[in-house]
Amino acid sequence: MHFDARNLPNNSTIEGDICIIGAGAAGISIALDWSKTGKKVILLEGGGFKYETQLQNLYKGKSTGQKYYPLHGTRLHYFGGTTGHWSGFCSPFDSLDFDKRDWVPESGWPITKKDIDPYYIKAQKVLQLGSYEYDLNYWQKEIENLNPFPLDNSVVWNKMWQFNRSRFGELYKNEIVNSNNIHLYTYANVVNILANENVSTINEVVVKNHAGKEHTVKAKQFILASGAIQNTRMLLASNSQAKQGLGNDNDIVGRYFMEHLEISTSELWLLKPFPTDLYQYNGKPRAELAITKEKQIENKILNGTLSLSPLSYAKHTIPRMELLQEDDYNKAIKNYRANMAEAKEKAKLENTGSITRAFELDIRIEQAPNPNSRISLDSEKDELGVPRASLHWDLTDLDKRSIRKINQLVGIEAGKANLGRMKLNDFLRDENDNSWPDGTNAGWHHMGTTRMSNDPKKGVVDENCQVHGINNLHIAGSGCFTTSGASNPTLTLVALSLRLSEYLKGKV
Repeated sequence: MHFDARNLPNNSTIEGDICIIGAGAAGISIALDWSKTGKKVILLEGGGFKYETQLQNLYKGKSTGQKYYPLHGTRLHYFGGTTGHWSGFCSPFDSLDFDKRDWVPESGWPITKKDIDPYYIKAQKVLQLGSYEYDLNYWQKEIENLNPFPLDNSVVWNKMWQFNRSRFGELYKNEIVNSNNIHLYTYANVVNILANENVSTINEVVVKNHAGKEHTVKAKQFILASGAIQNTRMLLASNSQAKQGLGNDNDIVGRYFMEHLEISTSELWLLKPFPTDLYQYNGKPRAELAITKEKQIENKILNGTLSLSPLSYAKHTIPRMELLQEDDYNKAIKNYRANMAEAKEKAKLENTGSITRAFELDIRIEQAPNPNSRISLDSEKDELGVPRASLHWDLTDLDKRSIRKINQLVGIEAGKANLGRMKLNDFLRDENDNSWPDGTNAGWHHMGTTRMSNDPKKGVVDENCQVHGINNLHIAGSGCFTTSGASNPTLTLVALSLRLSEYLKGKV
């Protein structure tokens, strides 16, 4: 069922068994998992069913530290959330990502990859991907010409990816709207969360919209599923009963903001053309070059992967961090797409000789957990009276050293195999240089701000994504990630959300 909160009588009270705040990948996945359970599910979405500038501007904020995108351009504020502009890259985290690594500060999840594997299988279906198979040998039997580079597999391995640009707003709108037990409320922006006297149980949330309407939502269980920045913002802004914000007794909420660094790092020149489709962007399963667990441990580096783009195309592209700085989100996206189209046209005019053997290598790498990289509240408020978010993005020497070492390891193996030669970009050549280039891109992947730990002094939620000290408040999404891995977060955040959903079914 669907209700437009702008059309409800003012000060309406909405009641249900479970209240999910946010209708993006996490929120919709959980709601669907409760379909036909007989329980009344309240699904709150701050926007409508399409992009609206006024609503998008509620996400505006400020940033300091390492250069970042305008905050309101990195998340979409309508039904389906940021799946409305994601690229569809999916791959699970590696087992090492969940481990305690003595060279990675504050690493180590309270769960293992085996704990989440069953939910990865369910997430594959929600995201409309193929089989939960990410082994090269499997896909070589399914797809022709997936020939790997002849690199030493004790150092470099091929991490597989699947693709499906599933727009949740398009895929699941009818199922949600036509459900008998899911009650979707659009234009219902949560502006406050209210608890009992000792702040151990959430009693209700308050929602507002630009029509001037205010409503109250009551439920047995509440789930924040609005993304790492907005979930943090709401916890910190709900401070009338807890001075530092809900779940923030130990000043952890908002800290450890992590992104995926996505940067052009080097060039690979093959000695001769190599017949393979394994590393191409063609909508089919493909691979990126990754460093083995053993070599990560030996070199004490973070987890990252290298992808290949034809140099004839890549050299004409402008870093996204530059293209997407426009205050107008639609204009920024238009500029980005125009640059891609221009680069493709210029690439067609390039010499078709040796240039066909030249590739740009781009890294996607986890960011080391860092308490100084954080979301806090700004003094400015949005139109509904909620303090805006402020990001301080802070990178570390480990981040850069890991990028350099990953490229060096791949370069050495390419030389040993007589495959080709690699040329490091200038910013990586001086091992004493810890500065970052202007084209330091991030993946629009917000993680870590409500991190998972069974120790309340080190995390915001426990292994079941329940906020420490509050028995009916939970958080869904990549904000719960303890570390960020090398994989895009959507597959893992959906899997983690489905794990949370199953846990809550035993409580309602």
